[in-house]
Amino acid sequence: MVRSSLFIYLCSISSIILVMNEHEHEQAQAQAQAQAQQQNQLKLYSYWRSSCSCRIRMALNLKSVEYQYIPVNLLKGEQFSPEFQKLNPIGYVPVLVDGDIVISDSFAIFMYLEEKYPEIPLLPSDLAKKALNFQAANIVCSSIQPFQNATVLKYIEAKVGPDERIPWAKFHIEKGFEALEKLLTDGARRYATGNEVSMADVFVAPQLHYGTKRFDVDMAKFPLLTRLNEAYSELPEFRNAMPENQPDAPSA
Repeated sequence: MVRSSLFIYLCSISSIILVMNEHEHEQAQAQAQAQAQQQNQLKLYSYWRSSCSCRIRMALNLKSVEYQYIPVNLLKGEQFSPEFQKLNPIGYVPVLVDGDIVISDSFAIFMYLEEKYPEIPLLPSDLAKKALNFQAANIVCSSIQPFQNATVLKYIEAKVGPDERIPWAKFHIEKGFEALEKLLTDGARRYATGNEVSMADVFVAPQLHYGTKRFDVDMAKFPLLTRLNEAYSELPEFRNAMPENQPDAPSA
């Protein structure tokens, strides 16, 4: 009787140990998978108020691609740290890291994402519409945004005067908006170049947000862009990418 009870007890202990070992093994597997997933996950070095970073946040959201958000505080000069300079020697955000691949510049990052994640395309197959998207994106990233960049505005303030910062930025923003208004008139439907969200929208939307919120541009002169801006406000992928919704945005 004693031997039988002892045998049952030992069997019970063995079963408990086995279950515990299986549970620990499952936990270890889950942790290893989570670590591997995190290592394989895209890393986006971003600043909450950067319109260039905002473009990429929108593109990633539209393509339903998960990524790790790594904030770079431009006001504190973190873009000049040795660690960040290795990623982008010019010290600009965004930077996308995909394993061993490091890409800076929002236009280059967008094209990389378009190639790697073609399941949800943001460039139309029609050659003329594709060219229109490139033109709209380039107006924003070469003829508007650089002139409102913080580095440029600081230079204008130092060389010309502090009262010239905003007029300088507004002049170039409105000049670019005038060009976009004309360029997109014939091809615009619900969105910039048709009824589907495309590259042009990803580049135009953050610029509209910054033009109105930061530089108080009078949008009454731009009815098409105003309508597009309203359409963008209905897209959760765009709303979630906006500056105020970023983890490094200052609390209200």
